[in-house]
Amino acid sequence: MNDNQSYQSAIPVIELGEKSRGQFISRTYNHLFGAISVFTLLEIFLFKAGWAEPMAKAMLGTSWLLVLGGFVVVSWLARSVVHRAGTKPAQYAALAGYVVAQAIIFVPLLWMADKYAPGAITSAAAITLLAFAALTLVVFFTRKDFSFLRGILMWGGIIALVLVVGGAIFGFQLGTYFSVAMVALAGAAILYDTSNVLHHYPEDRYVAAALELFASVALMFWYVLRLLMSRR
Repeated sequence: MNDNQSYQSAIPVIELGEKSRGQFISRTYNHLFGAISVFTLLEIFLFKAGWAEPMAKAMLGTSWLLVLGGFVVVSWLARSVVHRAGTKPAQYAALAGYVVAQAIIFVPLLWMADKYAPGAITSAAAITLLAFAALTLVVFFTRKDFSFLRGILMWGGIIALVLVVGGAIFGFQLGTYFSVAMVALAGAAILYDTSNVLHHYPEDRYVAAALELFASVALMFWYVLRLLMSRR
């Protein structure tokens, strides 16, 4: 979720011609597809190479706060660079770093799903892609500006982070209702980010748009997978 205020001085793509808008949207979703593909290939490589299990055990055997803290730092840096960097190499480096960070933090969850809930990964991926497609169509057909969701997403994200940190410190489990709420939050983030693609991003920030969409898709996939695992 980006801060639209970063682009106040830039011309949003919605004010450009139809050809420019079409190119921007095409580039954004091509980069999103590329990010998802790289993420998938990285996970396949880690599992096929036999690295996933030792990585998962190492991460599960240490404080999850350290893992989460590292991911939050990388995420913040990647988002800062991709929204503010003036050169495409820097933007691509930020997107690549973020995808790698997501691939690493997903390893323990995917390893447990593969071991204890066979079939859950495929089902979660299918549900996530269907939900993403449906929410994308809602925005594209209605042309509605969902920027009003920004405040809800900010407060929801803060509350979720506090609960995750509290669970890690005090050892309480975040159950099914939390996962359902997070899936809903991820859905709202997809609406918000897709709306930004149509209404607020400048023409040269398709890499940043792809990163934000990828982050929301990854969040939904994480909690859909947790839900499916809890029912096995």
